[in-house]
Amino acid sequence: MTFSAKEVIKRRRSVRTFDGRQLSAEDRNNLEKYISSLTNPFGVPVEFQLLEAEEHQLTSPVILGEHTYLAAKVRKEEHFEIAFGYSFEEACLYAESLGIGTVMLAGSLSRGTFEKAMNVESGEVLPAASPVGYPADKMSIREKLMRKGLKADGRMAFGELFFDDAFGKELSKESAGEFAEGLEMVRLAPSAVNKQPWRVIVQGNKVHFYEQKSINDSDLGDIQKVDVGIALCHFNLTMQENGVSGTFVFQDPQINVPENVLYIATYERTE
Repeated sequence: MTFSAKEVIKRRRSVRTFDGRQLSAEDRNNLEKYISSLTNPFGVPVEFQLLEAEEHQLTSPVILGEHTYLAAKVRKEEHFEIAFGYSFEEACLYAESLGIGTVMLAGSLSRGTFEKAMNVESGEVLPAASPVGYPADKMSIREKLMRKGLKADGRMAFGELFFDDAFGKELSKESAGEFAEGLEMVRLAPSAVNKQPWRVIVQGNKVHFYEQKSINDSDLGDIQKVDVGIALCHFNLTMQENGVSGTFVFQDPQINVPENVLYIATYERTE
C-alpha cells in the first residue's frame, strides 16, 4: 500500500460536483497502474477500466463536470459482492490520495451504456461505477440537497454498530483494544443511501462481520454486501497500516443474531 488509508478515510467525502478538468497524465497513469494490480482477500477477480464519458456516452443525473469514470465488473460467484466492494473502495481511496474525487454510483447510472463500454458478459455484473476528477470549489445546489437528504455526514455511534461477544452488549473502544481504530474506520465508511449495514462482534482475537439487511436483492446481487465489502476494506487496510496481522475466514460462529442480520465473514488475528 502506497498511502495512509487512515488519513484518506478520515478526510474523504463523496464528490458529485467536479471542476471540469481532465485528469492529469500523471494522475491517470498512477491510477491505471494501481487498479491494474488490485487484488482482494477473497480471491475474486475484479476488472477495472477508466472510461471516457464522451466517448462512451456515459452519464449520471447526479454528477456535474465529469469527463472520466472508473468502472468495474465481476463474475457472479461466491463472495463476489464483498470482493467487489473491497476492491472498488481501495481504488477510490487510492484516487483520493492523489486528490481525485469519487462517489460510488449504483442506481443513478446509464447502466446499459456502462455495461456496453465494459463489455459485461453473461455471468458478469457491473454493480457500481464512479466519476473520477478534481472536486469543484463549491458543491452544486443539487449535491447539497442530496447530501442533506441522505444525512451524508451522519454516522451511527460506535456502540450501535459494534458488540462485545454477543449482539446487544455494546463494545467500547477500550474493550476493542487493537481492533478499535480499524472499527472506527469501518464506522466512517460510505454506504448505499447511508444505511451503514455493517454490524460487528468482537470475540477475543476474532472479529465477526455481519450485514443488517434492509434493501432487497436485485439482478446485480446484494448491494449491502458490497457495502460490507467496503467496511472490510477499511478494517483490513487499517490493521495492515497498524502492523497487525490477520486473515479473513468464512466460519460462522453460530451466534444468536437479530432479525435480518446475516453472517458475512470473520477476521482472525494471527501472530
